[in-house]
Amino acid sequence: MSHNAARTPEHPVDSLFVDRWSTRAFTGETIPDSVLFTAFEAVRWAPSGGNTQPWRLIYVKRDTPQWDALFGTLAERNQQWAVRASALVLFVSSTLRARPNDPAEPLRSHSFDTGAAWSNFAHQLSKLGWATHAIGGFDREAARRVAGVPDQYALEVVVAVGKPADSSVLSEEFAKINHPNSRLSVKEIVSQGKFAFN
Repeated sequence: MSHNAARTPEHPVDSLFVDRWSTRAFTGETIPDSVLFTAFEAVRWAPSGGNTQPWRLIYVKRDTPQWDALFGTLAERNQQWAVRASALVLFVSSTLRARPNDPAEPLRSHSFDTGAAWSNFAHQLSKLGWATHAIGGFDREAARRVAGVPDQYALEVVVAVGKPADSSVLSEEFAKINHPNSRLSVKEIVSQGKFAFN
């Protein structure tokens, strides 16, 4: 992929970080296990506080018996485009830290750490020529039931994975918004020494 005007870096950075974006257009083709498990391997190596690795991933591939149950938890608007994804991956995180011989205690960084895992997942798939789109619009309690997720785990996102397609596979409504977007400037997100933002 190449940079467009909305995605021109202000400082030298690997193109991986600029070129990855969250398309809604997928081809619907089958994703090989080798691709998925390479991305899962990338997740393994994400950083986490105290090496707790609180993330857990539950995946379903399209055209398998498990697909309909997890797909059915997505908000109807998200189902309209995610129906062409090759896989859905539910990211959950343990809200508790367990230490040998000690009672479990709250793990404050569980969502933050799982965000690092999601980043590894998304960037590895991008390097392999596949695309991802994180979906926050889903019924968490329904997803907890269909995936059998214990209460101590927070449901973070469902990630749609697929081979990117041209926007013409989307409805007109989604095709209009299916493009790489811009980012805030570095000076809008970084300050030295103290909070200095609007």
